[in-house]
Amino acid sequence: MSNTAPEIDLEKERKEILNAFKGLLRASKDKRDKEDTRLIRKAFDVAVEAHKDMRRKSGEPYIYHPIAVARICAEEMGLGPTAIICALLHDTVEDTHITLEDVEDLFGPKVRMIIDGLTKIPEVFDENLSIQAENFRKMILTISDDLRVVMIKLADRLHNMRTLGSMRYDKRLKIASETLFLYAPLAHRLGLYSVKSELEDLALRYKEPQIYSELEEKLEKTKDVRNRFIRRFIYPIKVALEKEGYTFEIKARTKSISSIWRKMQKKGIPFEEIYDLFAVRIIVDVPEADEKAAAWRIYSLVTDFYQPNPDRLRDWISTPRANGYESLHTTVMSPTGKWVEVQIRSKRMDEIAEKGFAAHYRYKESKGGDTKFDRWIAEIRDLLENTEGGNALEFIDEFKLNLFTDEIYVFTPKGDLRVLPNGATTLDFAFDIHTQIGEKCLGAKVNNKLVPLSHLLKSGDQVEIITSSKQKPKEEWLKMVTTARAKQKIKMALKEERRVIGGDGKEILERKLNQYNIPFSSENITFMEKYFNVPSATDLYFLIAKGKINLKRLKELELKNGLLQLPMEKIKDSREKKSAIKEINLKEDTLIIGEDFKNMDYKMAKCCNPLPGDDIFGFITINDGIKIHRDNCPNATQMMSKYAYRIIKARWKNQYTQEREATLRLIGHDDLGIVNNITDIISKQQRVNMKSISFKAHDGMFEGIIQVLVYDKEHLEQLISKFELVEGVKTVERYSVEKE
Repeated sequence: MSNTAPEIDLEKERKEILNAFKGLLRASKDKRDKEDTRLIRKAFDVAVEAHKDMRRKSGEPYIYHPIAVARICAEEMGLGPTAIICALLHDTVEDTHITLEDVEDLFGPKVRMIIDGLTKIPEVFDENLSIQAENFRKMILTISDDLRVVMIKLADRLHNMRTLGSMRYDKRLKIASETLFLYAPLAHRLGLYSVKSELEDLALRYKEPQIYSELEEKLEKTKDVRNRFIRRFIYPIKVALEKEGYTFEIKARTKSISSIWRKMQKKGIPFEEIYDLFAVRIIVDVPEADEKAAAWRIYSLVTDFYQPNPDRLRDWISTPRANGYESLHTTVMSPTGKWVEVQIRSKRMDEIAEKGFAAHYRYKESKGGDTKFDRWIAEIRDLLENTEGGNALEFIDEFKLNLFTDEIYVFTPKGDLRVLPNGATTLDFAFDIHTQIGEKCLGAKVNNKLVPLSHLLKSGDQVEIITSSKQKPKEEWLKMVTTARAKQKIKMALKEERRVIGGDGKEILERKLNQYNIPFSSENITFMEKYFNVPSATDLYFLIAKGKINLKRLKELELKNGLLQLPMEKIKDSREKKSAIKEINLKEDTLIIGEDFKNMDYKMAKCCNPLPGDDIFGFITINDGIKIHRDNCPNATQMMSKYAYRIIKARWKNQYTQEREATLRLIGHDDLGIVNNITDIISKQQRVNMKSISFKAHDGMFEGIIQVLVYDKEHLEQLISKFELVEGVKTVERYSVEKE
């Protein structure tokens, strides 16, 4: 009996795998011919064989993952047979004996190129290299060749997020952080709104489980009331549309949990005060030529019943968003006094909004010409070609700037429309027109009024750039621009200027080394870069020319066989630090606060001031030991996604008691005597010392920032609950600063 049990299990699994594959074939039936089906079956057979001995963390056969990813590509992204084949094979080169050459022999060069873009770079330990950043950069390099690489990677990430529950807690946090930091904005930029929302929701579920489940519960409790309201709201619109003879569909879409939470944080309001929990979407089936007229006619019908808010009208039909999104949005007042957002769009527009890039390209032929989406791809190509030195982290920062959410529409003096991100300045506009115009930009006329370089532009502005042949880019310009293009062009111009000035610095250094009888060699220059803590020889020469480096410090060094080196005691100190870092096993080790840890210093991070009882992690810094951060520190998402190789598990030792600083933010109604009531609580609360307190009032509301000394999280929570009882106080929360 015991001998046959595994056989039965394997047989059952085989059937389940075949069923999953049949589900994939059903999901892609409209997208494939006979030859496509043959190749998809072949890819499935290759993947099953390659992954046959592998299992996921959940214990199920690994092949379920590629099948699920392929199904997301077909069903939720509208991608075709090539993408399905690549999704089935996406982990084979990375995790099995199959090579890129094998893939090319079996499926051709296109599939090989996509699989190569999806294969991770082998891991190496280098404290200056972020593997995640390098992998992300490698994937983005393929955007301008084939966007399907990124689409499959997003499908892969979505399935990993859906099955994240089987991973270790610290791994879940890292993956969720990386998803929020890079993949959700990328999905947004590609117009995949449902993928973006789900990624953000899943990330919130694992990063803030309590908040997520509370909001989920509240949405569930209010569901029946909401549905009744929606039925009453849409009834007269439905009757009017039927009377006009339209073929249409009306959907009500509830806001995602993550966007509700974002709004609560941004506006400092509770769930109950969020009025736009859902949007009503009217989708009309009309020929493309009649779409605009139909949308405005339906707008007219809706506003016959409900009063519109003129400030909340968004026409993305006349000027679509850069990712191809088209829709007409209005917010109207319902009879019960609630504002409701109504989105009006055609069936074609709805498909583009749901399926993003794939649908966009399917409809592109009928539109003809260059689209703003293609312009974005061209910008990425430009960004890739001009990234010097291949610094992946810098590249990611630049690339993230290109994932802007909102856009503004501005005009040249001749009336040409330019699309820029929200928050763009006249200097961004100048670089958007041409690099040389940006570099020589002195100021601008916006709507015929003179404005400075840092002037923020608004939709509808007409901008004329004023240039001067004497003007050249300056360091402070980097703070005046938001677009990746402008930032990069300014950096390139500054680098060139640094190189010229660096020529003088090089001469000064040569003279000084000659004076000290030190050979001017590449080994000695590399040593000086590390010694003076500068990233490159160009920076070293530039800082010498500017008098920012004290060359007399070279006397502190020793010369051995013509090579500069640190005196013995400094070498010893440096070696001890490095060996301590190398001894850390990120998977196995846990730092316990209150105990020594491998001769390494650790201290609490100032950005989030962790308290005993908080969930924490350690971050290995280059020169400053280990910093302890809270799991929900404002900087945690960025650290975990960019520098996961420097994150170490940490926990509190039970008896670790020491007074620690915590900052609270209180918001409420500016009533007489409220400050006295608050300070009174602190003075009466046992063992709480106040370090500082500041209050500011505006429009009948106040905001107070209070720094106190407490022993642990429980101690702080007692204080918070006392503050919450004060008449007039609306919210009390832990307050963290964004940057350390």
